[in-house]
Amino acid sequence: MMDTERDPPDGAAVQADEDIDRQTSEVPNPDTNPYWRDLLSYLRDQRGFDFHGYKPASLARRIRKRMDAVNVQDYGQYQTYLESHTTEFAALFNTILINVTGFFRDPAAWEVVRTQAIPSILETKGPEEPIRVWSAGCATGEEAYTIAMLLAEELTPEGFSQRVKIYATDIDEEALNAARQASYNDRQIEGVPASLLGKYFEQVDGLYFFRKDLRRQVIFGRHDLINDAPISRVDLLTCRNTLMYLNAETQARVLTRLHFALNEEGYLLLGRAETLMTHTQTFVPVDLKRRLSRKVARGGRRVRAFPREERPEMDPTSNLESRMQAAALELSPVAQLMVDAAGVVTLVNDRARTLFDLRPNDVGRPLRDLQLSYRPVELRSLIEKAEVERRLVVVKEIEWTNRAGETRFLDLSIAPVLNVGAVIGTAVTFTDVTAYRRLQRELEQSHNELETAYEELQSTNEELETTNEELQSTVEELETTNEELQSTNEELETMNEELQSTNEELQTMNDELRQRGDDLNSANSFLESVLTSLKGGVAVVDRDLTVLAWNSRAEDLWGLRESEVSGHHFLNLDMGLPVDRLKPMLKSCFGGEADGGTILLDAVNRRGKPIRCEVTCTPLLGSEQEVQGAIVLMEEAGPDGKE
Repeated sequence: MMDTERDPPDGAAVQADEDIDRQTSEVPNPDTNPYWRDLLSYLRDQRGFDFHGYKPASLARRIRKRMDAVNVQDYGQYQTYLESHTTEFAALFNTILINVTGFFRDPAAWEVVRTQAIPSILETKGPEEPIRVWSAGCATGEEAYTIAMLLAEELTPEGFSQRVKIYATDIDEEALNAARQASYNDRQIEGVPASLLGKYFEQVDGLYFFRKDLRRQVIFGRHDLINDAPISRVDLLTCRNTLMYLNAETQARVLTRLHFALNEEGYLLLGRAETLMTHTQTFVPVDLKRRLSRKVARGGRRVRAFPREERPEMDPTSNLESRMQAAALELSPVAQLMVDAAGVVTLVNDRARTLFDLRPNDVGRPLRDLQLSYRPVELRSLIEKAEVERRLVVVKEIEWTNRAGETRFLDLSIAPVLNVGAVIGTAVTFTDVTAYRRLQRELEQSHNELETAYEELQSTNEELETTNEELQSTVEELETTNEELQSTNEELETMNEELQSTNEELQTMNDELRQRGDDLNSANSFLESVLTSLKGGVAVVDRDLTVLAWNSRAEDLWGLRESEVSGHHFLNLDMGLPVDRLKPMLKSCFGGEADGGTILLDAVNRRGKPIRCEVTCTPLLGSEQEVQGAIVLMEEAGPDGKE
């Protein structure tokens, strides 16, 4: 988090902050600019980077950053600049392709991969079956090596080397070269748990190198998700914070390729700002919050075989047939009786006896002697009609009240029984339709109620149709809002990564400034040590004779502290040395002579004691041997002129 109360170290940090503000400000829609498409086509044709599928706003913001850096205002002018400055391509692609990554970035997502995806993959694999992983958009390789560590922990390093292949791809060749080196500094390695750091990394000269024996299983290569064919038969595919830079149409096309790349029920891990809400037919979420999904299997319908039921075998004994027919008639749920041609009752089943209060000894009696002959209906005339016309006679819904006072409704059927063309009797059947009649009456009532309800339903249906149209409109508005929110979320995540990239650049600049400061302090300490170690007094002046340095021996000799003389004119210093006589020597030094010479002067030291002072003047040379000033060495000499 940035401390707003602390002053920036220098102008470079201030400029970087202004760059951040410029990046996060709203960029005009580039599609309205006639040179925008020309610039994208030029980048594709000249360098093979096709950015047409990227979101215009975020892409334009990154390109605008480079345009501001080279002081170009228009896309057409920037294309002309690229044509004449080929080195600008590298700077532009490094700006567009934001390589923000890290070991175990978003630890919760990797925990889900470790606890759910990897065990599920291993469960479906044989003990020797290979495992294929694809890390798409791998940047500098931290994500690919993170997967390698997780799999090595599950399989052991030996099992990992024998079974696993990790394909790590990106379109940034510079980032891939860094990933192949597998060397990381202290800041890059911060996300690796301590238990894994010593196990999978070797420290050499302050850098951490991923283990060589495991690194051989990680294959890095350039791959364009939009245009290149996908890697196939993949068990685990990670594509984090890559889709969010693409527009919706390109995202759908890339997801189709990723779906093809996965094995049946393979796993896909996306970034936290990326969702599969419109691809539920191809991916099913495993952990929606952590963006882990599984490919939907395309298995066909399974056919279940059920055992056939054994059919009971028919009894082959033929002499039981007549008894079975008699038993069936006796147990029939409808009332039946048989009357021969002479009008004698020859058979009455159990249901007829119960319904009409008949006794077993009524069999053999003439029908006319039974109450059944006229109640509930006149049977003899109907039997005669059936015998004469030799057809079925039917009477519907005969009302019948039994001894218990219950009113029932019966359907009567009288069928003539023929034998070689002659009528030998009739079969009389009474079917109880009371329940049917009751149901019919209830049905009529229900039908009337239904008609009323139908009218009400029709009215309600019209209201529902109106409500449904309103709901449909609301759903469409919500879907539009959801898409806008998703797009905004992706845009915010994109800007977050851009800011993180800029923050890393600032961190690098601060490290360089800190190192330069340390070097400067070291040089100052060294210079101060040299000046202190000299036996004589030393004064360093520039060409304007302004005092730049004043050692402790000069302080002891003349009684003037460094703070009193620093920044003052050397010839105006109030000390016991006649500095006016040094002008010729200083002039010779400034003129470029290798040695300004030595002069012996009478002087008075800080105690007021007269002394002889030997003064030597030497030119102060710069990095290109130009004279920047003079070094004045002042030493107390003896009476004979020697020290």
